[in-house]
Amino acid sequence: MSEHNVQRGEADDQGRLYPEDQAKVDAFVSRGVNSVERKPFKPLRLVILLIAVVTGFSLLSQVIARWAGVY
Repeated sequence: MSEHNVQRGEADDQGRLYPEDQAKVDAFVSRGVNSVERKPFKPLRLVILLIAVVTGFSLLSQVIARWAGVY
């Protein structure tokens, strides 16, 4: 049982950074592209947009086919 606790303690230590390294990471994350706050991703909006675009292209292709005399 004590061996399991030692391994667990080592695994916890591996995920932590030294304070100097953490400061570098924090400085990098707070500048440039990473500093911009973004709205949350909304997959439902993307699905609705995709359906609208595919439907629009389908209707456009039907109109062009009828205009060209294919049907």
